Amino acid sequence: MRNRILYLFASLVILSGCGNQPAYKNSNLSPEERAEDLLQQLTLEEKVALMMDNSKPVERLGIKPYNWWNEALHGVARSGLATVFPQPIGMAASFEPDAIHTIYTAVSDEARAKNTAYSAAGSYERYQGLTMWTPTVNIYRDPRWGRGIETYGEDPYLTSVMGVNVVKGLQCTDANQKYDKIHACAKHFAVHSGPEWNRHEFNAENIKPRDLHETYLVPFEALVKEGKVKEVMCAYNRLEGDPCCGSDRLLMQILRQEWGYEGIVLSDCGAIDDFYREKGHKTHPDAESASAAAVLSGTDLECGSSYKALVESAKKGLISEKDIDVSVKRLLKARFELGEMDDPSKVEWTKIPYSVVCSAEHDSLSLDIARKSMTLLLNKNNILPLKRGGQTIAVMGPNANDSVMQWGNYNGTPKHTITLLEGIRSAMGENDKLIYEQGCSWVERSLIRSVFNQCTSKEGPGFSARYWNNKEYEGNAAATAQLTTPFRLCTSGATVFAPGVNLTDFSAIYQSVFTPQETGEVIFNFYSCGATQLLINGEEVKKFTNKHGGRGQAYAMHAEAGKPYDIEIRFQYFSGDAQLNFDLGFKEEVNIKNTVAKVKDADIVIFAGGISPSLEGEEMGVNLPGFRKGDRTDIELPAVQRELIKALCDAGKKVIFVNFSGSPIAMEPETKYCQAILQAWYPGQSGGKAAAEVLFGDYNPAGRLPVTFYRNIAQLPDFEDYNMTGRTYRYFKGDPLFPFGYGLSYTTFNYDNIKLEQTIKVGETAKMVIPVTNTGNRDGEEVVQVYLKKQEDTEGPTKTLRAFKRVQIPAGKTVNVELELTPKQLEWWDAQTNTMRTIAGNFDIMVGGNSKDAELQVKTLTLQ
Repeated sequence: MRNRILYLFASLVILSGCGNQPAYKNSNLSPEERAEDLLQQLTLEEKVALMMDNSKPVERLGIKPYNWWNEALHGVARSGLATVFPQPIGMAASFEPDAIHTIYTAVSDEARAKNTAYSAAGSYERYQGLTMWTPTVNIYRDPRWGRGIETYGEDPYLTSVMGVNVVKGLQCTDANQKYDKIHACAKHFAVHSGPEWNRHEFNAENIKPRDLHETYLVPFEALVKEGKVKEVMCAYNRLEGDPCCGSDRLLMQILRQEWGYEGIVLSDCGAIDDFYREKGHKTHPDAESASAAAVLSGTDLECGSSYKALVESAKKGLISEKDIDVSVKRLLKARFELGEMDDPSKVEWTKIPYSVVCSAEHDSLSLDIARKSMTLLLNKNNILPLKRGGQTIAVMGPNANDSVMQWGNYNGTPKHTITLLEGIRSAMGENDKLIYEQGCSWVERSLIRSVFNQCTSKEGPGFSARYWNNKEYEGNAAATAQLTTPFRLCTSGATVFAPGVNLTDFSAIYQSVFTPQETGEVIFNFYSCGATQLLINGEEVKKFTNKHGGRGQAYAMHAEAGKPYDIEIRFQYFSGDAQLNFDLGFKEEVNIKNTVAKVKDADIVIFAGGISPSLEGEEMGVNLPGFRKGDRTDIELPAVQRELIKALCDAGKKVIFVNFSGSPIAMEPETKYCQAILQAWYPGQSGGKAAAEVLFGDYNPAGRLPVTFYRNIAQLPDFEDYNMTGRTYRYFKGDPLFPFGYGLSYTTFNYDNIKLEQTIKVGETAKMVIPVTNTGNRDGEEVVQVYLKKQEDTEGPTKTLRAFKRVQIPAGKTVNVELELTPKQLEWWDAQTNTMRTIAGNFDIMVGGNSKDAELQVKTLTLQ
């Protein structure tokens, strides 16, 4: 206490010439100085309240509330209207770092504009702040991992380059402004890539030091050292017995001591609870000991509420207030760096107009990167590009007309989404004819036939709706409405559920009487974000809450023809964008024979298949064949799709398969049944247009696979084995279906003799010139890839990417592609020191258009 009094007295003396203004309010001082001053004026209870993601205000000191949790995985997420870019795994397929930097600069513009609008309205809720919890730079080591779709692939170097450009685009550190624009976050640190079903108790153990430092830590080190990332999120799982958010080895030794990281470490949401909860790691007895251990290990900020116990932890002597101060100071410093504590008019970034959100310029960027992500995997007899004029084209499959699928996960809501069906319709010639027949769902052997038109309320056809501007259905209704079509309600883009209804903190009741015209099982389908109840004849039959974005839910009921059923749906706003989609209908079994007959006149069938973010993703409640908790238990194309494609092939149809997925699909049978395969990923708001442009040749594809596409699950090691043996192109010894770095073009390229100085000294840069000729008859882009292998190393990777460049080459022209391998890019594992460093020896430099050995030129580079 005596020291605190002396410090406050000194501060007053120093600032006596500033009208006794507290130092922390003086914007001329550094964020460090301001944070130190403010820290000394906080009570222990106030400090602890600032250490959770939903930070409470300290009104006596003018500290506003701040919610640290915001998302921008591929566009500002869960905050209403926003430009939706392709899922990161798709953007990685572009092999275009400059485009990634441009995109995330646009994303940070939208984030700043939104934050300015929210702050002006006095709103400081989740998904409204300036700390964006992205990018995900975990290595996509196994195609079964559901969250691999959020990553930049299986290669450490590609992930590092893309991740650094995400961070630099978001943070705009080169802008030389007084305040930071946005703070990015590298997640999830570290050795984290599934399974989703046991992530809260899983222990990644027996990790070889080489795998840890050569594979799993590489992107994080790049984001810390090159990207200057401001936040790092620790993972749910344990590493060698210690929860990652309580790992001295990860957070103190590697991150802070070895790498010199000075920013914030935050926990994944609920990760501290996992230290002590029954279905968690159970490494600690209670919240007091868990929270103290996490802070002492370097976790400054908790997403959750366990840190409330830190006050008691300090009283029990489990942690000192001085140790808590270390974390609180980092948090305060970050808020000062962002200008969040200051008058918005003084912060240059607040002048970004709201008109940037979903602007035409950003829409153009989304289309451009969607085009660049399109990856052509098969093109028999050059069936693509399709010719226009006089053809009948059938568009089929579960993803042909699904806009939500294209948004991926951790997404915003665009003004408009161009589905593949819409894109093809627009791209066809005047004399072409289009047939649309969905044919099947993703996995199930049934489709839902809507019977919403068999619902009638007292007010008329459909459902009557009553809304309250509170979450408790209390008082007089704020609005009423009649819904005559299936619900499509969402507050994204500041769109209210009905005129007069709040965007937040509201509730609703929807009522109708369903009188079925036939007997059978009726499915009540929901896709919602909020708290939802379904009551039938006054009895609650289904209740669920989705907290973080929309999720699907369903309820099945046996219905008898002519019997009336009172239907009531209750909805309460929870957080973020409220969403309620609803329909009901009878299941109809897929009839492949009848479906094929419906497209008998088609010359070409474009089958939009694959899977969906509603099946693969983060810890989901999916219980369908081939899926578990968002992970996949099988990597094959779902059987119902495979059977329909085969039937179309057997009927003599030319099938163009457009695969939408975030993970590699084992498509070996499809390479026999289909004439062409286009990997479209989850391509964002303009994905349908981009795919159609590729199919019709308006855009020459140049996407390349950032992950290996295996032939079948038999080629994969145990999912829970984190050693790299047999994993990814770097250690896989088999024959993949499509190798890492692979992708076709509508033209061809030839590599001439590489120019490379074959002997350099350790610490020097190897420069090379690679002549590449476009030997076809149309302009195109080639992704030149450079792989490295130490000749004497028999235990290391067979090759590993260390440089690449996407190059535009006119038809018939040769471009001399200049690339270099810096000392950092030439680093290799040194078993004697257990480090990655540049060492002497002979290296294979392998250059080509993908990672397949037969298509790579090899030169020897000697480091002396």
